Amino acid sequence: MNGASRSAAAAAPLSYHERTLRAIRRILRSVDRFSRQLEVERGVTVPQLSCLLLLAADGPLSLTGLAKAADVSPSTAVGIVDRLVRKGLVHRSRSATDRRQVLISVSPTGRALVAAAPSPLQDRLAGALDELPELEQASIALSLERIVGLMGIQDLDASPILDRSASLTTDPTDPPGVAEKATAAPAPTTPAAARHDPEV
Repeated sequence: MNGASRSAAAAAPLSYHERTLRAIRRILRSVDRFSRQLEVERGVTVPQLSCLLLLAADGPLSLTGLAKAADVSPSTAVGIVDRLVRKGLVHRSRSATDRRQVLISVSPTGRALVAAAPSPLQDRLAGALDELPELEQASIALSLERIVGLMGIQDLDASPILDRSASLTTDPTDPPGVAEKATAAPAPTTPAAARHDPEV
């Protein structure tokens, strides 16, 4: 292909499917960039920050209450809380009214991080979507759900947390290579009822 042909090809308008794929790619890159920046600058993942924000606003919460508020499975919530405890950002304590119940509270260090951390990406998007007319919001939601259906991925579990590690089966703080090995390994044939959300 000569220079003129290449210029003509570059100037040709993109097809609808190319525009759709490019938009999806930009979204994924944005999520990845935000997630990496948050981990580097604040030392937490997006799901961990989301749980911190919930605990700071509505805590103390039980593990079940946190899992429900964050829209994740209890097993995923356990993993998130364990990591936040190790980082000194939250602590567990027995309820004063029911000693059988364990409550999760934000530590002073966790509150300082919440005050300084940026708003999670999904909160920014949710706020921007809320400013649109309801008809346009419905159109966007239906179009994206249609894409999910076309890709045949409607059965994948997903919480409303935009995070690059959401598709991994390992902790995003694992050494390099662990996540790649995990995603390359054959998926276990686990019954749907026993399946856990990916650790975040």
